[in-house]
Amino acid sequence: MATTPPAGRDGAGGRKKRKQGGFKTMPFILVNEVCDRFATAGFGANLITYLTQQLHLPLVEASNTLTNFGGTSSLTPILGALAADSFAGRFWTIVAGSVFYQLGMLGLVVSALLPSLRPRPCSPPAAPCRRANGLQLAVLYVSLLFTSLGSGGIRPCVVAFGADQFDPQEQEQDEEERRGVGGTDTEAVAGKKRQYFNLYFFTMGFAVLLALTVVVYIQENVGWGWGFGIPAIGMLVSIVVFVVGYPLYVRLKPGGSPFTRLAQVVAAAYKKRRAPLPEDPRMLYQDKELDALISTNGRLLHTNQLTFFDRAAIVTPGDAAGAGKVDLWRLSTVHRVEELKSIVRMLPIWSAGILLVTAGSHNNSFTIQQARTMDRHVTQHFQIPPATMSIFTTTAMLVTLGLYDRAFVPLARRFTGLPAGITYFQRMAVGLAISILSVATAALVEAKRRGAAADHGLLDAPGAVVPMSVFWLVPQYAIHGVADGFSSVGHMEFLYDQAPESMRSTAAALFWLSASLGSYMGTVLVTAVQSATRGGGEWLQDNINRGRLDAYYWLVTCLMVLNLGYYLVCFHFYTMKPLEVAEDDGDHEKECELSSVHKNGDGGAAGGLV
Repeated sequence: MATTPPAGRDGAGGRKKRKQGGFKTMPFILVNEVCDRFATAGFGANLITYLTQQLHLPLVEASNTLTNFGGTSSLTPILGALAADSFAGRFWTIVAGSVFYQLGMLGLVVSALLPSLRPRPCSPPAAPCRRANGLQLAVLYVSLLFTSLGSGGIRPCVVAFGADQFDPQEQEQDEEERRGVGGTDTEAVAGKKRQYFNLYFFTMGFAVLLALTVVVYIQENVGWGWGFGIPAIGMLVSIVVFVVGYPLYVRLKPGGSPFTRLAQVVAAAYKKRRAPLPEDPRMLYQDKELDALISTNGRLLHTNQLTFFDRAAIVTPGDAAGAGKVDLWRLSTVHRVEELKSIVRMLPIWSAGILLVTAGSHNNSFTIQQARTMDRHVTQHFQIPPATMSIFTTTAMLVTLGLYDRAFVPLARRFTGLPAGITYFQRMAVGLAISILSVATAALVEAKRRGAAADHGLLDAPGAVVPMSVFWLVPQYAIHGVADGFSSVGHMEFLYDQAPESMRSTAAALFWLSASLGSYMGTVLVTAVQSATRGGGEWLQDNINRGRLDAYYWLVTCLMVLNLGYYLVCFHFYTMKPLEVAEDDGDHEKECELSSVHKNGDGGAAGGLV
């Protein structure tokens, strides 16, 4: 097989020295993400209060508005990833997304400051509350739409852009420096990427923690104008800091629309659906020059799964488009066919993360309403705001991430012998299992809270304080945070590693798409439960003392158990992507076939990383 020198080397085969990339870029990249998450959490965590108490929306409608907004914010990253991977590149997509987000935040500030954009204050039952009118809701929804579009540019690109700074072809250390620490290039870079993913989620959690304490307190005690204004200022700072770091970044060129390439493979395979497959896969079409821009770290090798798509790489008369060029709608390379196969193979495991988001969606709606009915006193004169209870989720996640590399990995390494302690597949499974305990705990605590309300004759007094400390809610929040520390990071690491290199923004977008679908599923589940229980002891109602939130939580718990079983089955049948990588001592190439042994962690620093 003919070969060409891999990208990132000079003509003599030596490594080019680069001044870009590495950990020195992290302050600029992570500050952008910190401010984004600070802004998002700053108004998102307490938005249920703004919708119910300032705009006077019913609880179920407000809850569905929140989950729909969260779903849209997690759906737009598909558009951002398409732009980044196709033509704009990750840097400029992040900048554009940040600007859109800034405009949305300014709209929310204006909405909170102008009395004409909110209903008049009320104090029922003496003064009935009037629901926000069409104009007031329109201003809110347009502002939320702009923030969703902004998230679409930021979320899929920041994590992939940061990981790009540790690409093995982009490191400035020389060969001896790497060999001196006793590890291969791949293991060293994989370890740094694992640390980066932990750092990414840690800084994101820190920003959320800051927002849940400072911003929520300001919203509850100072005013919504400042409560929305401070996150808007933080977003402006993030844009400036990120742009200042421009000269330091590794900025990979976009390889063209990944969705177009996937569509070309499907179209070519369909056109040749009756063509017989060759017995020798080496007879399928390959073109290193054509694939050069989308395979700088090595080409994907042929696999014997989903063989229908292999027909796209069968060479037949009429595949030329003229002037010696190939008609890509009739003929695709093996690498492009395997790109599609990789994405299809990832989808079942990816989908297991959807229900994790659904299980946690109630923490921003129903659980806050529970907290509002409980004794929230920390001291005699200070009460913790209901929305601030989410700090226990964030704190638990931060502690989990902080201890993961320092305590958990060294301990697990003694038993598994893996550099990463456990694979990212195992990390996801642990997170999914822990999340079941979180929802089960929520069901038990709600049963106790509702029982306390009944014992004190408060079932028909939804505004009364149930004599039960709000800190009974801490375990469910904290356990969910630990689950996030395992599952979310493992999920992102899996998507980034197993996606084709030219589709890594798209892979990050898949992470947020799972969050989107999880939020929408939360809306569907709430609507279905409300419809099914109406007229016979409604589970979800404005008076949660008369409702049956505990039964709703048990339903979610059962769904999570089924989801864990589904994930384990998907993992059992999953095949790692096979990659052809360049040898360090010349222009020879080697095949890195990732078998089930590698899937269990023996072949890479981070559970199958290549």
